[in-house]
Order: sequence, then C-alpha cells, then structure tokens
Amino acid sequence: MDFLRILVAILLPPLGVFLQVGLGGAFWLNILLTILGYIPGIVHAVWVIARR
Repeated sequence: MDFLRILVAILLPPLGVFLQVGLGGAFWLNILLTILGYIPGIVHAVWVIARR
C-alpha cells in the first residue's frame, strides 16, 4: 500500500499526504510547498509517507 501512496505522492503530492494523515498540519504544509515548488512538495509527501 505504501508503494501506491508514494506513486500518488509523486503525481499529486497533497493527495498522497491526505491519504496518509488526513486534513492535518502536514497536509496544509504540503499544499504550500507544492504551490511554492513542485519538487519540495514531492519530497515532503514522500517523507511523510515513509515516516509513518
């Protein structure tokens, strides 16, 4: 299941974080990072998924 979440995180980083943690602070931070730059959003999403 983590492989699928990481794949989703690469395509749509906020969706990958949402699937892992819901509407928490990490989700909103990921939206901000994705708006500021797509790569930081991906890195953060993969980090959140791998950490939990």
